[in-house]
Amino acid sequence: MEEILNIFLKAAFIENMALAFFLGMCSFLAVSNTVKTSMGLGIAVTFVLIFTTPLNFLINYYFLKPGALTWISDSLKDIDLSYLSFLIFIATIATAVQIVEMVVEKSFPSLYNSLGIFLPLIAVNCAILGASLFMQEREYSSLSQVIPFSLGSGIGWLLAIVSLAAIREKITYSNIPEPLKGPGIAFITTGLLAIAFMSFMGIQL
Repeated sequence: MEEILNIFLKAAFIENMALAFFLGMCSFLAVSNTVKTSMGLGIAVTFVLIFTTPLNFLINYYFLKPGALTWISDSLKDIDLSYLSFLIFIATIATAVQIVEMVVEKSFPSLYNSLGIFLPLIAVNCAILGASLFMQEREYSSLSQVIPFSLGSGIGWLLAIVSLAAIREKITYSNIPEPLKGPGIAFITTGLLAIAFMSFMGIQL
């Protein structure tokens, strides 16, 4: 239980996908104008992460990594399909995003219209692909490690984008120098948020 909690907290705060690795910044900056749209996109990203990372783990564990096919036959022990990882992972992510897009369009049309092009662009959100690649690189050995990692990564990205959106809504009424309005102040705020999240590195896990 302690290991699961450690993996979750590390993924959500210490190694935050958006603020530690700066992954998924395109939609992170573009959609974070309001808390409502940020919350919707953050939940969608979290769902896709929870669905795709464990699925990609199983695919990698049973089919792609060196010697993975020995469960089929010992004669296949020398086969290494890891070079297919990028293709398979992206295909899995694209499938999950398509499902999310259809559900949001049918159930939450206003949110679907607010997110616009950035909802289907979750398919190329590098935070989601990054989670699968980190999972592969760190050689997690079971779903009990992968699931809290993917959940923590999604919650962390959600917290980051909603925090940025809340700040951007507030500073709309602030006296911001003209050259910094728009993307300029968004980049500065993101940097300050990243510094704030760095304080979690002092937590002993």
